[in-house]
Amino acid sequence: MSKFSAVASLAAGIAAAAVMMPSYGSTLDTVIQSKKLRCGVMLGSPPAGFRTSANQPDGFDVQYCYDMAKALGAKPEIVETPSQDRIPALVSNRIDVLIASTTNTAQRGISVAFSQPYINYVTVLLTRKGTNIQNVAGMKGHPLGGVNGTSSEQYINGHIAEWKDPKTTYTGFSSDTEAYLALQQSKVDAILVSASTANLLVKSGKFPTFVVAGNVDLNDMDSIAVKRDDYQFLQWVKLFVWNQVASGRYKELYNKYVAPGEPAPLNVKGVDY
Repeated sequence: MSKFSAVASLAAGIAAAAVMMPSYGSTLDTVIQSKKLRCGVMLGSPPAGFRTSANQPDGFDVQYCYDMAKALGAKPEIVETPSQDRIPALVSNRIDVLIASTTNTAQRGISVAFSQPYINYVTVLLTRKGTNIQNVAGMKGHPLGGVNGTSSEQYINGHIAEWKDPKTTYTGFSSDTEAYLALQQSKVDAILVSASTANLLVKSGKFPTFVVAGNVDLNDMDSIAVKRDDYQFLQWVKLFVWNQVASGRYKELYNKYVAPGEPAPLNVKGVDY
């Protein structure tokens, strides 16, 4: 076989293999062509996501979805996604993008791809009057609670493993609402939530026994997630997050939904994402 024939044969083989390989389009192209963006958002976790008195979705994450859809020339579709269903909803293609206060852990990064952080919540310890819990160390010996699959759950269970105290227990719930009710009904004595959420709960008047027992040394920086192999859409989402901050939109929404003043930084001291 001549050199030319060998090269031609190799080229033909590569072309045939390429035809046989499945082709996966980017979500970016799909959204632009369909003019629809499906955002997975938790609607039971104010101020990130909730329903108004008119039963309409609202919150920081909801507004980020609206902003993203506008930038893409698409119509936003809010898909209510409970905490434990956030990653499965994205992996199973029920949503295009996950904007649902999701901490970018290395374990989750095995299944999905994360942008840089788009929001940073200050975490506090929420308890009831009479529990005598004044800080994290004071949680020892008490029944504790949280939402399944969250960074707060990992944080609490890490301390329980360290304390080795049989009286210190943890119960995971499927939603924030269930965790709030469990605390109110004395099923648990403490949970960890964002400072803005804790203030909303206390000021609502619906939970007169709730008190904030101080800040927790837990970085609750959340990222937007896309399908793991969708490099094109990931790059666009990262650019979108950058523009939200650079344009001042991040600060505007943070002041409206989270807290007035300068937003918490979106990077960890000493390292960038």
